[in-house]
Amino acid sequence: MVQSAGVLAPDVRSRRARRARRRAPLWSDLTLLAVVGVVLVAALAAGGLTVYREFYSPSAFVTRYLTLLSEGRAADALQLPGVALSHSDLDDEAFRSASDALLRRTALSSLTDITVTGERPQGAATAVTVKYKAGGHAGTSTFLVARSGWVGVAPSWEFAQSPLAVISLRLGGSDRFTVNGFDLDRRQVAAQGAESSAQDPVPMLVFSPGLYSVSVKTSTAATNGVGVLADKPLADVPLDVQAAPTAEFVKVVQQRVNEFLDRCTTQTVLQPTGCPFGLTVPNRVMDGPVWTMATSPDITLEPDDDGWKIPPTPATAHVKLDVMSLYDGSVSHVDEDVPFQVSGSIRFLPDGSASISITSPEQSDLPPGAEG
Repeated sequence: MVQSAGVLAPDVRSRRARRARRRAPLWSDLTLLAVVGVVLVAALAAGGLTVYREFYSPSAFVTRYLTLLSEGRAADALQLPGVALSHSDLDDEAFRSASDALLRRTALSSLTDITVTGERPQGAATAVTVKYKAGGHAGTSTFLVARSGWVGVAPSWEFAQSPLAVISLRLGGSDRFTVNGFDLDRRQVAAQGAESSAQDPVPMLVFSPGLYSVSVKTSTAATNGVGVLADKPLADVPLDVQAAPTAEFVKVVQQRVNEFLDRCTTQTVLQPTGCPFGLTVPNRVMDGPVWTMATSPDITLEPDDDGWKIPPTPATAHVKLDVMSLYDGSVSHVDEDVPFQVSGSIRFLPDGSASISITSPEQSDLPPGAEG
């Protein structure tokens, strides 16, 4: 039977339909595979970016440094590339002579709430800005980080600028002090050693960021903690601390001055040698003089360079004597108060005792005895 040219035989139509059905799933599968491939690539890219940010980015490097400080791992923080001072940093006198006594776990304060808030290029380096709480005080610091090489396919980093800073402490009233509870002696950490003066600042290296509280609590002087936040790398932070004399120390000085004045009263002369009081008479002394203390000075102490000074303080001695007039030979009895002033200085000796010098027409030194 002859078929029309415009009409396909049933078996031909059936074969074409089956081929069309086979092609449809194939295209669907290829499309699905392409979509899955794109998703996987995107996931890998996102995962790689996350890994980079968390472990291999400049921010990750800075976060690791701050985390070590927050965990008290000062020695490990010092080992990070770029933390140690470079030769160029040592051009600064404060850094060149600075003590490293505070670069230790026991001198660190708490560091919490570390959050990276910014990362931007700065020349050949990257500036990473971080917020945190140091000793409970909020702060912000920016660190410069530079690429130092590669670890496989991942970059490695170093501080382009050391994160260390210097606290230049000028301490009055005491050689001994504590920083965040860590005990120090100025004569041990100062570049001049035992020859150092309280007027010379003592530079000490510290980690930044960090809150550093300096306090004094000895038998002779005390002060509440005076804190400073070191939040800028390579900064020289000045800190002046003036301790106050303790009541016990003032009491000891008062006792020593009273003993000194009492010894002065044992001299039966008009001008006791090395003493702040005396009497001048134009006539001949027949009997005496006999000295006593009518009013002892009420001693106070004020800061004075490397020690303390006794400001001019009123006191009164009393004298009795008999004198003969050179004019007519008559004898009269003198019984009167002699006002005077006591002043002096106190210096600490290497053995911890205090030397008290009382100002008088002839400088007089009390022997050491007020324990430091």
